Amino acid sequence: MSATIIDGKAFAARVRGAVAAQVARLKAEHGLTPGLAVVLVGADPASEVYVRSKGKSTVEAGMNSWEHRLPAETSEAELLALIDRLNADPAVHGILVQLPLPKHLNSDLVINAIDPAKDVDGFHISNVGLLGTGQKAMVPCTPLGCLMMLRDHLGSLAGLEAVVVGRSNIVGKPMAQLLLGDSCTVTIAHSRTKDLGAVCRRADILKDGKQKLVGDVDFASCARVAGAITPVPGGVGPMTIACLLANTLTAACRKNNLQEPEGLTA
Repeated sequence: MSATIIDGKAFAARVRGAVAAQVARLKAEHGLTPGLAVVLVGADPASEVYVRSKGKSTVEAGMNSWEHRLPAETSEAELLALIDRLNADPAVHGILVQLPLPKHLNSDLVINAIDPAKDVDGFHISNVGLLGTGQKAMVPCTPLGCLMMLRDHLGSLAGLEAVVVGRSNIVGKPMAQLLLGDSCTVTIAHSRTKDLGAVCRRADILKDGKQKLVGDVDFASCARVAGAITPVPGGVGPMTIACLLANTLTAACRKNNLQEPEGLTA
């Protein structure tokens, strides 16, 4: 028995289309154009690719896009001053500082300098706390994308047993919080978990929540036993940028006290 394929690339295209439609509505009805500012410090090759892709997708969705490329030797004071300016700019609804930062910069300090309402990555300590206590938060993009696809494929998640493998602050922990919010029974497994295989086999939902880029799962082996699976590539990855756009749209709506788009938030 082979698993049903959950096509993340196609699902992400639908999400981007929904975002673009909502952006067009905001422009027509309220004269409002959501705007995303991305900050890149240094010239990390992978980060360069991500930033270009984010900028292209933002423009295609009809949003304003700004890229701030700073040299690797930029001081902490200079970077924080830029973030202060972006926080104060009413045209900027979302701010993303591309990680990793050069080693001389304190990532936690930089991320927590962003206005939580503009923190479209969902990494600010205030958003982490709001998510953890079940309040309205900006949600990290990869877990949000996973949640959207699960809801679309399964409908209600209430009562299902979910296992999240990995405890990163970016994926594993927020994924667990989102699943709890949808009334799953959640286990967070990790490198010290005893009999990891047995823990994973009992799950109705299994998510790789590690921060390291390894793909969603070992597709060939898992496809033989799973009921449904995301492919590698074309699984959760495409949803990350789609959800970044969704978060920027949500931030713009919240800032202007407008109704949030249905189906694009947690």
